[in-house]
Amino acid sequence: MNLTDWIGFTGVTILLLAYLLNLINKIHSDSIAYAALNVLGGAVACVASIRLHYIPFIILETAWTLVSAFALKNAFRNSSN
Repeated sequence: MNLTDWIGFTGVTILLLAYLLNLINKIHSDSIAYAALNVLGGAVACVASIRLHYIPFIILETAWTLVSAFALKNAFRNSSN
């Protein structure tokens, strides 16, 4: 595996970890942890997609990261109330 593969593997692993933790009720989909894992995983996977020059996944991972960043902002706002 080359560097791009490792970057992509890391990003996808983080995304799947968030999903698994949510499924087994360790974190909730409206939590800071869930949103943060999705932001991080999406951004890392996006870097791999950019390195591959694969536009469909660049769009997908960019959207995933931005939507998750919005959710993270809301999770922080809700936790301070």
